[in-house]
Amino acid sequence: MSCGEPHETDCSEVLDHLYEFLDHEMPDSDCNKFEVHFEECSPCLEKYGLEQAVKKLVKRCCGSDDVPTDLRAKVMGRIDLIRSGHAVPEQDITATVQPTPASAQAQTPAPQE
Repeated sequence: MSCGEPHETDCSEVLDHLYEFLDHEMPDSDCNKFEVHFEECSPCLEKYGLEQAVKKLVKRCCGSDDVPTDLRAKVMGRIDLIRSGHAVPEQDITATVQPTPASAQAQTPAPQE
C-alpha cells in the first residue's frame, strides 16, 4: 500500500511496524517519524485507524480473559518467525494449550437424565 508520494519513512516500513506503534513498543523517535508519515499519507492513516479500531474491539470483548503464559509465548514466537521471513510451522498453536477452568466447564457436557 502506498499513496504514490515519496515520504521520509516508506509506507512498507510503517505498515511492517504498525502494531509496534499501536502498542507503544517503539522508541519515541520512531513514533514521531510514524506520526509525520500518517499526516502525509492517507492510505497509511486509514490502515492505522482500522487496526486501532480492531485492537479496541478485541480489548473490549476479550480484555478480561486471562491468556495462558505458554500460549502468549507461542504466539509471540510465531510472530517473530513471520517478521524474520522464516517459514511458519503448519501445526495449530492452540492444540497443545490446556483449557482454563472456566472454558473446561463450558466444554463439559451436561449429565444425561
